[in-house]
Amino acid sequence: MVASLIFSITMLSLQLASSQFGPRVLENFMRDRSNQIVLGTFVATFLYCLVVLRAVRGTADSSFVPHLTAAFAVVLAAVGVAVLIYFIHHIATSIRIETLLAQLADDGCIAVDRLFPERLGHCPARDKDKPAAQRLPNDFDAGSRQVRADGSGYVQNVSMDALMRIAKKHELVLRIETPPGRFVAKDGCMITAYPRDRVSDGIADSLGGAIVIGRDRSVHQDLEFAIRRIVELAQRSLSPGINDPTTALYCIDRLGEVFGRLSGRDIPSPDRYDDKGQLRFLTEVIVIADLACNAFSAIARYAMSDVNVVKRLVNTMDKLSQSFPPAAREAIMTLNEQVLIASEQSTSLSFDRDVLQDLLARQRF
Repeated sequence: MVASLIFSITMLSLQLASSQFGPRVLENFMRDRSNQIVLGTFVATFLYCLVVLRAVRGTADSSFVPHLTAAFAVVLAAVGVAVLIYFIHHIATSIRIETLLAQLADDGCIAVDRLFPERLGHCPARDKDKPAAQRLPNDFDAGSRQVRADGSGYVQNVSMDALMRIAKKHELVLRIETPPGRFVAKDGCMITAYPRDRVSDGIADSLGGAIVIGRDRSVHQDLEFAIRRIVELAQRSLSPGINDPTTALYCIDRLGEVFGRLSGRDIPSPDRYDDKGQLRFLTEVIVIADLACNAFSAIARYAMSDVNVVKRLVNTMDKLSQSFPPAAREAIMTLNEQVLIASEQSTSLSFDRDVLQDLLARQRF
């Protein structure tokens, strides 16, 4: 009965989280180790009691009761009561928006640390100002072989080390067509390998095995998806059906945390070289300006009439822009000004317009 209660509470929590926060955040609840331990404890206790019950025998003349085994079942029941109390507190804490946002921000920061920990892939000084695509062989498209996907789905992981090892061993030049987070259809091109005559079926299979495709997007190598989950929460909170601008403020703060972790990191170049200075493969890299502007503008579209949200959004972008590269700083400041102008036109209160005009004057100063 208690095990059924635990399952019921869990399903109710998942339903609430899905409707309130969106289906993309269910993964955080499903992989929660505490929930798994609690469910495992009650299921194991239930199965143990069934086995013990089978060992108890009684007739009119005699009976057999395994007292030590039964006593251990009582101990498990007491442990179950303690676990139940813990589970109720844990599930009530885990569905709070503050806890969920902290987990999403941690996922984003971990993705930043995983993707940009070192100075990988810098161009040789002689080619620094040359576009990456021009470093490929002249007949790259005509003389290459395409490595196609066996099934459809989202690219969850690309093993750069494996691709570098294969390219170096067989003297290949690769271009990754499907970076993490990209959807690829069955038989879609994942990698273009040059030259064609060096790419056997076995090598093509090895190259394809370096890319993991799944049904869903994963934050493992997909920073854009990690940020998108926070943006989606902010958009939901600002929708007329929910109307919770305080949650939007929390989301903006957590976005500032993730982008603050990203600022100052060394973004690798799109082309990667081996230890001998030979070009081995070309891939896409994130552009900080596009990533930040897409995230903050997506929230701004829903928040034009709420001055408090706009003010927090503008202040967060202003702080981040101070540590971003010049190109990203200029793009964010331009977006800042556009958001303030659009919000001023949407608001109806003179007090709110004065606040926005003051912010706009400071932005232009």
